[in-house]
Amino acid sequence: MDNQFYIRDIYSIFEAVQKSQIFEDQKDMADAIPMYPIAEINNIYETEKDKEGFDLKEFVVKYFQFDQSESSILREETLPIEEHIEKLWDELTRTAYEEKGTLLKLPNPYIVPGGRFNEFFYWDSYFVMLGLQVSGRIEMMKNIIENCVYLIQKFGFVPNASRTYFLSRSQPPYFSLMLDLLAESTNDESVYSQYFETLEKEYKFWMDGAESLDNNKSYRRVIKTENGDILNRYFDDENNPRPESYMIDIEDEETSANPEFYRNVRAACESGWDFSSRWFADGNTIQTIDTLNLAQVDLNCLLWHLETTLAKTSNLQNFEEKHNYYSQKSEARKKSINKYFWSEIDKIYKDYNIKSQMQTSSESIATLYPLFLNLSDHEQAKAVSETIKEKFLKKGGLITTTKESGQQWDSPNAWAPYQWLGFVAMKNYGFKELKTEIKDNWCSNVERIYLNTGKLMEKYNAIDTTSIAGGGEYPNQDGFGWTNGVYIKLKTQ
Repeated sequence: MDNQFYIRDIYSIFEAVQKSQIFEDQKDMADAIPMYPIAEINNIYETEKDKEGFDLKEFVVKYFQFDQSESSILREETLPIEEHIEKLWDELTRTAYEEKGTLLKLPNPYIVPGGRFNEFFYWDSYFVMLGLQVSGRIEMMKNIIENCVYLIQKFGFVPNASRTYFLSRSQPPYFSLMLDLLAESTNDESVYSQYFETLEKEYKFWMDGAESLDNNKSYRRVIKTENGDILNRYFDDENNPRPESYMIDIEDEETSANPEFYRNVRAACESGWDFSSRWFADGNTIQTIDTLNLAQVDLNCLLWHLETTLAKTSNLQNFEEKHNYYSQKSEARKKSINKYFWSEIDKIYKDYNIKSQMQTSSESIATLYPLFLNLSDHEQAKAVSETIKEKFLKKGGLITTTKESGQQWDSPNAWAPYQWLGFVAMKNYGFKELKTEIKDNWCSNVERIYLNTGKLMEKYNAIDTTSIAGGGEYPNQDGFGWTNGVYIKLKTQ
């Protein structure tokens, strides 16, 4: 039986379940697995739904299987944290050799984040790979890359995660950085040439429409400024509620005046920052979410890295025309990053609003990207390092924004990816004391929570280090892929 489906295939049942809020987590129904052919389930539902005594929950439990992931990984004794993480690599390993419900097929095993996130996630996997490198699990690193290759070749991009309902968006493009990690781990630069076609295909996805744009216009993931410069933005091809957060979106949209509210929400999900005051026009409420009008500093830095990797790989293969093309693109992007994102007044990199033709007011940890990728000059890097120390570095690590909004990608939360980016950024420019402080503050926070709970969490409270973390649409998750990877990588530095 072919039991893969898209949400649209069971929409009547799905909508009824989500609106009745049968399950505490709306992701449960989005991840359900049909136990009979979809057409058959739909027919039975249409026949029975209006009958007296019909019980919707009873119906879905009868006709769908719910693969509940472990919400917590328990051990009889608290192992040393490094031993715990080594065991977690195996416990968080999954395979999907065939389609199953909304889960996409993948050719190789992979590591899931943990908790409610029981599928392959794109940008998470890069930070997982940092830990796999330390653990000597090179084969799993290759598996992750091969899964990305499979998805890019099949869909043209790596989806947010390996579910059919994520096929309208990607996540921060880390594939070229994954190749850097593998080349470093294997001392083999041939990986770039091996995956050149895949690098080009992902680049085309992000640049779709760039050649035909008029000034001060946007199309999908590209923006052309009034000066004719090309920048990129996060986007989503759909403008409807997210299946995994269906009722949350509907309720928020009812009090929003934005006709593209859903697409703005989804675009923020493509950034990985779901959600943050960084995206809100008023700096406070999700109803004013304005992601689509922003060119983001992190995305443009990552695409600069992709262009630079394409230029380097073209050179390795003696593709002179392509080498020149991608070199020109990366040089133009480097100038644009400095021109549109650098704030000389605030000494920080900020997102750029194409509508207002101004930088946003939000101060975010995404300012690390130009330093992480060696795009800043030393004066800029020094200024950013001072801002980081003054505004972002807290007792338990680096916070994501200077605003406390109740959203999980705002203060006081510290997320694993940015501890690594912060460490490398400061190392790149020789700020030794600050890089050590970033590492020690966050690692000690992780160790304290682990000692008290036996868990490695998705995110941590960097300010109140007596608590764990909070904010967001769902409870803090235990597992946790990128925390494990970044923690053991930092401990080797």
